[in-house]
Amino acid sequence: MRSSGRRALVGWMAEPAAGGAAPMDAHVLVVDDEPDISALVAYHLARESYRVRTAASGPEALQAIASEAPDLVVLDLMLPGMSGLELLAEIRSRPELEHVAVILLTARREEQDRVAGLSLGADDYVAKPFSAPELVARVGAVLRRLRQPPPLSRGGKVLRIGPFLVDLTAASAEVDGEPMDLTPTELRLLHTLIARRGRVQTRRQLLEAVWEVTANIETRTVDMHVQRLRSKAGDAADWIETVRGFGYRFRTDPPAV
Repeated sequence: MRSSGRRALVGWMAEPAAGGAAPMDAHVLVVDDEPDISALVAYHLARESYRVRTAASGPEALQAIASEAPDLVVLDLMLPGMSGLELLAEIRSRPELEHVAVILLTARREEQDRVAGLSLGADDYVAKPFSAPELVARVGAVLRRLRQPPPLSRGGKVLRIGPFLVDLTAASAEVDGEPMDLTPTELRLLHTLIARRGRVQTRRQLLEAVWEVTANIETRTVDMHVQRLRSKAGDAADWIETVRGFGYRFRTDPPAV
C-alpha cells in the first residue's frame, strides 16, 4: 500500500482470505468519519474480494453513489453534516437505488436509532464496538439474500392463513386484503413465521432462516423486525405470538378477541 489512511483504501483490493466466497463484482461503500474504522472495515472486506470504496460524510457518500451505485453500504449513524439516518432516508427515497442494501454501524446505547434505521429500510445493523469477522459475515449474508431467490418461493408458492397472504415470488404480502408495505427482510420473516406456523421459533432459528446468520451472535435484530412487522399488521398483529424466554410463534387459529 503506497499511503496510509482513509484514501489509500478507496477502490483497493487485497488478496482474498482463504475460503472467501464473496462475488468478485460485489461493490461495498463504507461510510464512516473515523479513518481508523473505515480502514479496518475496508481492509477486512477487501480481503474477502469485495471491491471497496469509502466516504467520510453523507454528501461525500452521495457523490460516490452517484458515480457508481454500490451493492451494499456499511453506514455509520454519527456523521458530520448529514446523519446516517438522513443518508439512509435519501437512499431509500430514490427508486434507482432500491437494490442497494444497507447495514448500520451503531453504538449499543442507541436503540432508538437502531429501530429508526430498520424502520427506514436498513437491512441489518452491527453494534459498536464490533467484530470485523462478524461484520464481514453480515455483509455476505445480506448480499446472498438479495442475490438468491428465497428457497420457500420455489414453484411460485403462496401462503394464506387467516387475514394474511404472502407471495415471495411476487415479493408481496396482504393483510385483510390490503397490501403490506414490507421491506424484503420483513417479507422473508413473515413468510418464515407463516410457513412454520404453530411451532415456536427461537431468535437463533429466525436469524439462520431469514438473515442467514449462523455465527453465535447476540442481537435484537429479530425483536426489532417482529415489532415492525406487528405494527404493519395492524389489527392482525396478535397472530404473531411472543413466547417468553423462547422466541415467536405464528398462530394456527385466530387470536382471542
